[in-house]
Amino acid sequence: MQGVGYRHFALRAAQRLALAGYAKNLGDGRVEVYAVGPTDSLDALRTNLERGPGSAQVSGVREEHAPVDPHFTLAFSIEYNE
Repeated sequence: MQGVGYRHFALRAAQRLALAGYAKNLGDGRVEVYAVGPTDSLDALRTNLERGPGSAQVSGVREEHAPVDPHFTLAFSIEYNE
């Protein structure tokens, strides 16, 4: 998925839905999206992520519940690996 603007697509979708969290590339080519917000907004984000930007070919979206990380509760951002 990298190189097709998926992180920026996720950022714009999350911001429209007023979600907090992040999107980042993983070393194996996948993109990790961590989002915090109301269930209906999270469901809408998932629908967007399954579609992806026009240049992406999304092979699947896996959802996992995670504890709320207080570092990612105010805004949505693009994170970069160190």
